Amino acid sequence: MTIKELLNQAVIMLKNENIDAPKNKARMLLQATLKKSKEYLMIYDKEEVTNIQRDKYIKNVKRLILGEPLQYITGKQEFMKLNFLVTKDVLIPRADTEILVEKVIEIAEKIANPTILDLCTGSGAIAVSLAKYVKNVHICATDISPKAIEIAKTNAELNGVKNNIEFIESNLFDKLKGKKFDIIVSNPPYIETDTIKTLSKDVQNEPKLALDGGKDGLDFYRRISEDGHKFLNRQGYLCLEIGYNQKNAVKQILEKKKRYVNIHCIKDLCENDRVIIAQIG
Repeated sequence: MTIKELLNQAVIMLKNENIDAPKNKARMLLQATLKKSKEYLMIYDKEEVTNIQRDKYIKNVKRLILGEPLQYITGKQEFMKLNFLVTKDVLIPRADTEILVEKVIEIAEKIANPTILDLCTGSGAIAVSLAKYVKNVHICATDISPKAIEIAKTNAELNGVKNNIEFIESNLFDKLKGKKFDIIVSNPPYIETDTIKTLSKDVQNEPKLALDGGKDGLDFYRRISEDGHKFLNRQGYLCLEIGYNQKNAVKQILEKKKRYVNIHCIKDLCENDRVIIAQIG
């Protein structure tokens, strides 16, 4: 069987199961299975694959059909033009979060030797990206999951920024006593508990710990706003990713604390509310 024939077989399998973007996903799976580039698959599409390669690929296609995210099968995801290792222990970095990172970069570039705290770091996508693109930065990244911390450390090393990031296994601020930062950034769990079971199969296969924001999806915003000001320098910034329908609720949570000023929202490329920025008064 040739590369082209195998790819066509996979596309048919995915289409029959109503998997979205079947051609793209079939190609990306084959790239990962054969460890070849997109260009290679196109140029050498008449090349024969071995039975072992074919069987491994079809097995991966079936995993995708059963709802396993493509990124967990391939073990990688691109974010901010960087490559990240991802496993079932971390949330898959998404393009929407790049809006948050870009805003933090913009703020950090105006601060000499900025210090940044990344809460709920997961794969380390935010922390690693900031360490890569902000000069003279020191970052502290925390997560409650020891497995996530290990993956984040690996991603820092893969991207050459391990010396700029301190990783701490911590439930939000618990193990950060005495530390102060210019910026706190977080993409916390913000999906309502009952909503998770209505999401697509692939999203449901991501760690619930990284998705579940409590009954109304706002638990982590309450906790972060409650203690965030204690860990920010004067005029420091709090930068949070939010769900598309959470702008008013999160703004109200911050306003009630009477410690945060200049609270405003930034939209993503689809014109959905995506990031809340606040500053210590």
